Amino acid sequence: MRVLVTGGAGYIGSHTLVELLGQGHQVAVVDSFANSQPVVLDRVRSLTNGVPDLFRADIRDTAGLSAILTGWRPDAVIHFAGLKSVAEGQADPVAYYDVNVTGTLSLLRAMAAADCARIIFSSSATVYGEPRYLPYDEGHPLNPASVYGMTKRVAEQILTDWAVARPGAAALLLRYFNPVGAHASGRIGEDPAGVPQNLMPFLAQLAAGKRPVLRINGDDYPTPDGTCIRDYIHVVDLARAHVAALGRLVATSGAEAYNIGTGRGYSVREMLAAFSRAVGRDLPYQVGPRRPGDIAEMQADCRKAATLLGWTARHDVQDMAASLWHWQSANPDGYRAG
Repeated sequence: MRVLVTGGAGYIGSHTLVELLGQGHQVAVVDSFANSQPVVLDRVRSLTNGVPDLFRADIRDTAGLSAILTGWRPDAVIHFAGLKSVAEGQADPVAYYDVNVTGTLSLLRAMAAADCARIIFSSSATVYGEPRYLPYDEGHPLNPASVYGMTKRVAEQILTDWAVARPGAAALLLRYFNPVGAHASGRIGEDPAGVPQNLMPFLAQLAAGKRPVLRINGDDYPTPDGTCIRDYIHVVDLARAHVAALGRLVATSGAEAYNIGTGRGYSVREMLAAFSRAVGRDLPYQVGPRRPGDIAEMQADCRKAATLLGWTARHDVQDMAASLWHWQSANPDGYRAG
C-alpha cells in the first residue's frame, strides 16, 4: 500500500515508518521539521533498508500539500503532524488550534484533491477528560480537560463528519495512552526540545545528568500512592497498531475510534521506580503542587483494538524503561549529535 505519513520524522512517526517499511509498504513522509530532525530518516533507512520519499512542508500549507498528494497519490494517510504538550497548549491555545485543527482541515482538502479517502488519525486519550468510569472504553463521554485534548476532540469530530459525508471514506481515530520507550536498536527515540514535558523523557535526562531532580506534580491525588496514574504503552507497540489499523482501514467505511494502550495503569512513583531499576540507581525527586489540567487516573480498555484490529501490546513497563535508557545512553544529545 502507498502510505503518506505526516509528521513522519517525529517520535511516533519514525517508529511507525520502521514498521511500515518492514511490512513492505511504500511510504512518503511530509514533515516541516519544526519539532524533529532530518537525520531521523537516515536512521530509519539504516534500520530498514527502505527509502521513504520525503516532502518538506507545513501541514497548514494547503496548496503545497495538495501538490504533494496529487503527485504522489497515496492510498491512505497516517496523520501525526501536530503539537502535543498539555502545558504548552494551555499557554498558547491559538497555536494549538491553528496547527492541530487548521492543519487537519488543510490535510483533508489536500486528500480531496488527490482523491484519497482513507486516514488514520493520531489522537489522544485526553479527549475523554475526567473519568466517569475506568477503564475508559471508546463509548466513554468526551470532555477534554485541556486545550490540547480539545484540539484532538475537534479534529476527531471533523474527521467523523467528513467520513460520514463522503461515500466510501474511512477514518480510524487512534486514542493513545502515554507512549514511552524507544526502538531496541537505540537508533531512534524521543528527542524533546528544551525541558521535557512528559515524565519518562524527563527521567531519562535526569539519569543522564542533564536535569537536577524530578518534580512530582502533586502527591495528594485519590490514587494508592497519591501520584497520577497513567496507562503507558511502548512506542513500538503503538507503531505496530498503525500497521494493524491499515488492514481495518481498507475493509471499512465511516469513522471508528480505538484505544491504544495496555490496560494497566502505573503511578508516577511506580514509573520512577521502574526507570531507577533500568538505570541501576535511585533517582532524586521532590514533590511539588499539582499541575493544571492533570487528571488523577487514566486507563484504557483495549478490547476493541484486539477484536477488530487484531492488535495487543506486547511490551511491559520494564521493557519501556530499559529501551528508553538504552536510547538515552547511546544518544546523550539526542539527534543533535548526528
